[in-house]
Amino acid sequence: IVVDGKVAATDEKLAALKTESAAMRDDITAVRKNLAETNADITDIRDNLRQLRGQVEVLRKDLAALSTRANRKDEEYKELRENISSALNNAVFKINFIENFLGIGKKEDPTKGTEKGDKLKELSKGKPSSDKELAYASAYDLFKDGKFDKAREAFQNFLKQYSNTEYSDNAQFWIAECFYFEKKYENAILEYEKVAKNYPEGDKVPYALLKQGIAFLNLGDKTSAKLILQRVIKDYPNTNQARTAKAQLLIIK
Repeated sequence: IVVDGKVAATDEKLAALKTESAAMRDDITAVRKNLAETNADITDIRDNLRQLRGQVEVLRKDLAALSTRANRKDEEYKELRENISSALNNAVFKINFIENFLGIGKKEDPTKGTEKGDKLKELSKGKPSSDKELAYASAYDLFKDGKFDKAREAFQNFLKQYSNTEYSDNAQFWIAECFYFEKKYENAILEYEKVAKNYPEGDKVPYALLKQGIAFLNLGDKTSAKLILQRVIKDYPNTNQARTAKAQLLIIK
C-alpha cells in the first residue's frame, strides 16, 4: 500500500511537470507568433510609407507645374492648388507619424537613468539606506556569487514587495538572467519579455531585448532572434546593445 501511494504521488508529480512544460511551450509559441505578426505589420507600414513618399513627389511636381503657368488667372487654379497643397500636407503628416512609430532617427537619452545609476553604484559599494535597497542588494549579491536559484527567488520576493520602484525593472531583468545563466532559455525569454512589457520606460529594456534575441539563438530559433536583434538596432541606435545586435546578426546565417 505504501509503495502504491508513492507510485501514485510520483505519477501526479510527473503529470504536473508535463502540464507546466506544455504551458511554457504555449507561452513561447505566443511570443514567437507576436514577433512574426509585428514583423508583418512593420513590413506593411514600410510599404505604405514608400507609397506615401511617391504620392508626395507627384504632388510636388504638380504644384511646380502650376506655378510655372503665370499667364493663367489665379482664380482658375486657386482651388486646384489648395486641393493639391492639402493632399501634400496630409501625406507629409502621415509620413512623419509613421516614421515616429517606426522609431526612425530615435536617439537614446544619455541622461536617462543617471540618478538610478548613482543609487545602484552606492548599493554595489554596500551602502543600502532602506529595507528596499537592502533587499535588492542582498539578492544581487547572491547573483554575483553565482547562486542563481537563490538569487532568482530573492528577486521574485523583492518584486512581490516592491513591484513599482526604481529597482523593479532591474530585479525583473536579473530574474531573467538567472534563468539564462542556468541555460533555461525558454524561461529566460519569457522573463525578458516581462521587462519590456511591464517596464517599457525602464533603462533595462534594450539589455533585455538583446539577451532575449540571444536566448532565441541559443534555442536554434534564428528567425525570432533576427527579429528581436533588428528591433534593438532600430529602437536603440548608437548604443552598445545595438552594436552587439549588429555583430550577432553578422554571424547568423
